[in-house]
Amino acid sequence: MAVPKRKVSPSRAGMRRSHQALTAAAHMECSNCGELKRPHHICSHCGHYDGREVMAADKAKGVVRV
Repeated sequence: MAVPKRKVSPSRAGMRRSHQALTAAAHMECSNCGELKRPHHICSHCGHYDGREVMAADKAKGVVRV
């Protein structure tokens, strides 16, 4: 069986794990109402996407895209 020759230092272990860090989800302002929304998603507040109404505002309230 393969056995490590010596203990891996905390610094070395941290460098190995550094690519697993979580990043914050991207958000941008809706061009119509100014609420925060995910890029390339319908605004859940007003139902607009790319400057036009795609979904009625009352139906957009139930859409949760996070």
